Amino acid sequence: MSTVIEDVIARKVFNSRGDETIEVDVVTTSGFGRVSAPAGESRGKAEVVYYPTGEVDEAIKKVDELIAPELVGLNAEFQEEIDKTLHEIDGSKDFRVIGGNTAFAVSLAVAEAAANSHGMLLFQYLGGQIVNELPYPLGNTISGGRHTRGKSPDIQEFLTLPYGAESFLEAATANVQIHKRIGDILRRKDKLFSGGRSDEGAWVANVVNSEAFEVLSMACEEVGNEVGFECGFGIDIAASSLWSEKEKLYVYSRERKKRDSGEQLEYVLELIRKYHLVYVEDPFHEEDYESFAELTKKAKNCLICGDDLFVTNTERLNHGIKINAANAIIIKVNQVGTLTDALEAIELAKRNGYVPVVSHRSGDTCDWHIAHLAIAFKCPIIKTGIVEGARIAKINELIRIEEFLGDRAKMASLPVH
Repeated sequence: MSTVIEDVIARKVFNSRGDETIEVDVVTTSGFGRVSAPAGESRGKAEVVYYPTGEVDEAIKKVDELIAPELVGLNAEFQEEIDKTLHEIDGSKDFRVIGGNTAFAVSLAVAEAAANSHGMLLFQYLGGQIVNELPYPLGNTISGGRHTRGKSPDIQEFLTLPYGAESFLEAATANVQIHKRIGDILRRKDKLFSGGRSDEGAWVANVVNSEAFEVLSMACEEVGNEVGFECGFGIDIAASSLWSEKEKLYVYSRERKKRDSGEQLEYVLELIRKYHLVYVEDPFHEEDYESFAELTKKAKNCLICGDDLFVTNTERLNHGIKINAANAIIIKVNQVGTLTDALEAIELAKRNGYVPVVSHRSGDTCDWHIAHLAIAFKCPIIKTGIVEGARIAKINELIRIEEFLGDRAKMASLPVH
């Protein structure tokens, strides 16, 4: 068995939106890894640059001319050395030379190749033989905001979190049933409902925020009673997409309302209280650490999660930690570039009591690796849709892993209700 890298190959493939993206193969003497990169629709300003000059073709060229010659001959087991080499090849702070998605695909493919060389599953290779905790699936049921076109809620995502489930399969099943129930309710509510879905497979319907909350609340309660455990829910407001820098207001176009930071705080607190929300993501724009801190202090039994706020970046997370802004963080490896960078953010979060939530991107592929990362790095929640194909790939992989672990498998502990 040898984990020496023999070849690094890049190609162009497509994501779930039909956009071009990069896929990378890493070949060792006795193993193989393949990873394709996703893409977000609403991106934080501090994310790394996806591709050099915005072109996938240019990224592939960088792999052939810059990355492969440097990595061939290195040991795939030395992940930190690999990731450090990627940073050195690029030379910028935001991967604008080789591309953050390029670094992501190469970095994770190296880890997969090393695991494969040892005849191990990725989560075991990265986390050790004793890891056995499954994350709870956080799934998008109704889409709005930038994830839709036409008439839909201003809030970007209405999410379910079946935290009372005793197995991952039970939790995933509950999410699917809630998704179906919401579709049934929407059809009864609106005879013109077309059954349209967003990139993530969530329903797109002609409803305002308040109506979406009522539909989601009804579905979660009904399905929760049927399955016999609590099915909580939450939202991703994606507030940066609502923020008008010129007006210094959050603009809710569908509701025809504008809210300043104080009004936004009261609005979100009222939603948490009224609907017993267990999760709220990006309730304020990406530079408003102070409002995040104020909400975190006042909200009870609710995860206040930063995505655009932190972008998996330790520098931004450290700033948030100093003032207790949020108590959870979205982890998207391609926001920061490499596996090592993402793991540093996860470890920093955990040391300071933040819940790490491993997440897909809205434009994703059928790549399943984040399922393994959630288990390996002991992240208690995975945000990965419910029914769309690229999301199902991750969910089904977690079902397989649960079966593989057998009696050793257990659900992670969550600090909600």
